[in-house]
Parts: sequence; C-alpha cells; structure tokens
Amino acid sequence: MKLREERQELRKKSIEDLSKELIESLKEQFVFRMQRASGQLNRPSDMKKVRRKIARIKTIMHEMQSSSADKA
Repeated sequence: MKLREERQELRKKSIEDLSKELIESLKEQFVFRMQRASGQLNRPSDMKKVRRKIARIKTIMHEMQSSSADKA
C-alpha cells in the first residue's frame, strides 16, 4: 500500500480504531526490539516502518482531537 493510500485509510478511521491500531503497532515494535536484542531480526527496515506508522497514527489522532476541541 502506498503512503498516500495508507494515510487516507487512517484518516477514515475513528479515534477508537486508531487507538487499537496504535496498540497493535506498539506490540509489533516491542517484538522487533526483542528480536533485535537476541539477534533474530531478519529485516531491520521493519523497525523503521513500524516506528513511522506509530508516528503517523499519533499525528492523525492528535489532529482529530485538536479539531474536535476547536469545534466545541
């Protein structure tokens, strides 16, 4: 999936869905950290992808929360 499509999919989700996806991504990041520490990580680029995905989700969640606060 291309970056633009991924961002559009994330923006369509509710804050609750984004929270769930954030938790899943954090768990995935933890697994990768444990694999790296034990020397079993096959693709180090996966860590970078997950880290950026987490940042994207947090950014979109923050934008949604600030836009809803502005409306109120």
